[in-house]
Amino acid sequence: MKNLFNLNGKVALVTGATHGLGMAMAKALAHHGATLVINGHTPSKMEVALSNYKAEGIIAHSYLFDVTDTAQVATNIERIEKEVGPIDILVNNAGMIMRVPALEMDPEDFRKVVDVDLVSPFILSQAVGKSMVKRGGGKIINICSMMSELGRDTVSAYAAAKGGLKMLTKNLATEWAKYNIQVNGIGPGYFATEQTEPIRVDGHPFNDWIVSRTPAGKWGDPEDLAGAVVFLSSKASDFVNGQILYVDGGILATIGKPRE
Repeated sequence: MKNLFNLNGKVALVTGATHGLGMAMAKALAHHGATLVINGHTPSKMEVALSNYKAEGIIAHSYLFDVTDTAQVATNIERIEKEVGPIDILVNNAGMIMRVPALEMDPEDFRKVVDVDLVSPFILSQAVGKSMVKRGGGKIINICSMMSELGRDTVSAYAAAKGGLKMLTKNLATEWAKYNIQVNGIGPGYFATEQTEPIRVDGHPFNDWIVSRTPAGKWGDPEDLAGAVVFLSSKASDFVNGQILYVDGGILATIGKPRE
């Protein structure tokens, strides 16, 4: 059973892995034996991230490129596969959000969010998928969202993109299953990250809303994603395809009544 989750000898590329949930998932893959490749687009953030990985004894191969740029993606995927090895695991984590009411959102900003959150996973999956098809196997994990299922005020572009990403996941799984490629998704709930730290205090309206609406009664810890990403990257999930695994403390399972 232990070998089902062993990632030794596997090369894993995680996009947007210089901080937050991407970094947490990348560390989990490395700690389970994968050779880690991380992507980012800001040199200063990458430098800090590499120090963070090194402090945990993780060797991370870093590549700076724009995940929305088809030419940059193609060039860097080729470089990675020559310099590190064929990519066995792709985690499409890079993403962005703009919180703007739909009536006020500039269409160009809408397109920008969709490009990062939906188009880039397609570009990466296509580039990596070609090699996976030739080798006869691989794992692709798209980081979806609760907004793949629900709407919320001010996130029309993000919800549209993440809803589309859920269906892209299912469609790629349908097309590529015959090549022994599993394409699945992870839908994180609300997590305790550096970005959410300012609002994760008792009395803050959003903090109190999250705690009261989540059956688990708390924010998720980034390490709570470790099991999901390792499972979907490993042999244990070889017959799991086109699924979205929500790691949300149960929030999607309820109609949202506050806990008593």
